[in-house]
This record gives sequence, structure tokens and C-alpha cells, in this order.
Amino acid sequence: MNIYIIGSFHIEEGVNDLLSKIPINLENVSKEDIDKQILRAGIIAELDAVNLYEQMANLTGDADIKAILLDIAKEEKTHIGEFQALLLRLDPQQGLELEAGAEEVEEELSR
Repeated sequence: MNIYIIGSFHIEEGVNDLLSKIPINLENVSKEDIDKQILRAGIIAELDAVNLYEQMANLTGDADIKAILLDIAKEEKTHIGEFQALLLRLDPQQGLELEAGAEEVEEELSR
């Protein structure tokens, strides 16, 4: 069994298929964009956490562990919503693009 370290996660081989492997470097981000990038980095970290907890929940045979992992994953999804709400305040274009994406999905699925 191989163990990998990705960010702050220590995970077994095969569990990390959906985790981000791109390190987040905010050193070269302009001052006017830093808060948006911090929020996006937070969203990435939370998405990675959701994927990790859900993957681990699918691996365990213990119902109690599975329930707790899925509950924690749900909490991480709330954190994503919190970061996104703040990001939408700072980046109105992000909101417009989210709406455009939703419209494109509806158009595609209605064909």
C-alpha cells in the first residue's frame, strides 16, 4: 500500500483519484485579486475535502464511520457555499458566468 501526501491529506493509493494535485501559490497574485484568489483556493480545498471524505466513506465497511464521513463531507459542502457567497460579492462576473453555465446546461439537456 502506497501513501501519498497531498496538501494536508495523507491518503492511500487509489483514494486520491479526485483530489487536486495543483499547489496553490498566492505569492504572485495582485493585491486587487488576492481576496478572490484566497476564496477560490478555499473552494478548491473544500472540494478536495468533500472528495476525500466521500471516497473514504465508500471504502469503509463500518456503518458508523461511513455516516460520520458523509456528515463531515456535507459540512464541507456548506463551507464551499460560504466561500462562494463571498466570492460572488467580490467578483460579479463569476455570478454571471455561473448563471450562463446553468443556462447552457438547461439548453443542452432540453434537446
